[in-house]
Amino acid sequence: MITERTVLWRSLDVDAVDVVLCDADGTLFDSEEQAFAASTAVTNRLLTTLGVDQTYTPEGLRRWALGRTFRSVASALAADADVTIEADALERWVIDERTAVTEQLAAVLRPTAGVRDALEELSRRVRLCVVTSSATPRLEACLAATALDELFAPDVRFSAEDSLPTPVSKPDPDIYRFAGEALDVSGARGLAVEDSVAGVRSAVAAGFPTVGMLAFVPQHARAARVAALRDAGAAAVVPSWRHLASLLVTGRPCRSNA
Repeated sequence: MITERTVLWRSLDVDAVDVVLCDADGTLFDSEEQAFAASTAVTNRLLTTLGVDQTYTPEGLRRWALGRTFRSVASALAADADVTIEADALERWVIDERTAVTEQLAAVLRPTAGVRDALEELSRRVRLCVVTSSATPRLEACLAATALDELFAPDVRFSAEDSLPTPVSKPDPDIYRFAGEALDVSGARGLAVEDSVAGVRSAVAAGFPTVGMLAFVPQHARAARVAALRDAGAAAVVPSWRHLASLLVTGRPCRSNA
């Protein structure tokens, strides 16, 4: 079954990889369900304030907004409704959403069995960094709650919201380009790991081969996600961090169950 093994579609020069650039939400930790629950409450309040007769469920917002920042989501919702949201008002909503989501994730996230072990194994072979659309305070809270903070020093945490002169959101490739320049890595020397289509497109556009990660994708959604990640340009898909470690450390795809 495709979800139980590493699947390669394009050649990967694993010997060339010096840095693994890890997405955060849905890739390093299972944060998306809880994050979208908190974000949806703020999003629906925003829509009401704007006079938009529309509401989202967490799953509906997740399907539409996966891989994007709240800033870009709020701007797009206002534009779709032909409503103007002033810059200072947008910033207040961004802060409200960031606070709500960060508090929720800090309260509920826990370490995930196998993820830290695989990342520690990888850290003996390659450098690790985080490349995320999320704001830095949210990322820091999630890394601490999942006991991954010691594996990602502050200087290798790159946020599309905070690290760039102007905030962006994946699939914009600027945050991957920024991370590559900061770490002096490009092309095949860097391998991105992403769970979303927007993330894969961001990394691929920046010139990095990319692996799709299914570790926190529900079984019922995996077949569709695999197809979407492949279409977005992923070179491979893996069902777990253990499988990725096997691929990079031994050079061979892991064929056992996740």
